[in-house]
Amino acid sequence: MSDIDFDTGAVPGTSKALWKALRRLLRPLVRLLLGLQVTYPQVSALLKEVFVEVGDRDFRLKGKRQTDSRVSLLTGIHRKDVKRLRQTSHSPSVAPPALSLGEQIHSRWISRAEWLDESGKPLALSRQDDSGRPSFEALVESVSRDIRPRSVLDEWRRLGVAHLDEEGNVALDASAFVPSKGFDEKSFYLGRNVADHIAAAAHNLTHEAETFVERSVYYNRLTEASGRELRRLSEEKGMEALEALNLRAAALQTQDRGVEGNDHRFNFGIYVYQEVDSPSQGGVDPDED
Repeated sequence: MSDIDFDTGAVPGTSKALWKALRRLLRPLVRLLLGLQVTYPQVSALLKEVFVEVGDRDFRLKGKRQTDSRVSLLTGIHRKDVKRLRQTSHSPSVAPPALSLGEQIHSRWISRAEWLDESGKPLALSRQDDSGRPSFEALVESVSRDIRPRSVLDEWRRLGVAHLDEEGNVALDASAFVPSKGFDEKSFYLGRNVADHIAAAAHNLTHEAETFVERSVYYNRLTEASGRELRRLSEEKGMEALEALNLRAAALQTQDRGVEGNDHRFNFGIYVYQEVDSPSQGGVDPDED
């Protein structure tokens, strides 16, 4: 077993700066897990599975068959465990059905001219296609006729994505498809979006050329009221960026449909966080300006 530097927690041969960064990014995850009564042994077993999965799939030698011994050497996991885990099939991470279809419907609603008002904002839609105006029923059926529009609407209302306005029309609660309710649905976005954020940062750490945009605006020594003002501003400006990218991405996806090599995916996100600053929570030194 490797010795550990108890001042930093780092294993010899690794960067102390990297080890400090890993400890910091793990804190909010551990806080979430403990809050949900998920224990260390449970996570340890999952981590072992993921180490074997990544070592097996992402660190193969060109032209050579991947072996249990090589995965064991890469991961430090006993070869018997490696063999068992490599033989275990894991279900791919897929979006809950309501999200998979819902994202397609939502993307069309906020990117196609027939569903937008003169200012480019999503129209409030009549529920059924019987008023001579754009309807939610027609919107859903333009994507799929295999599911009833009423079922989609009920699910969107449950998730806090859409609501009925005073006139009984269907209106979006936000201009980005992020449920405000629904634990399974929000868990899916946690996995997809945070994973891609970490993947972008990890790529930038190990590649000097062709890095991904991964930036933030950080300030401390602010009052709670100032933080709220910055949150409102970030939401306003962030939504402008998301809407612009969504319009262009939707057009490019249509353009690329059926074209050879259309096997790439793209994810752009915006986040904001505000809390009382404290060194124990991974903040900067309170005496730092």
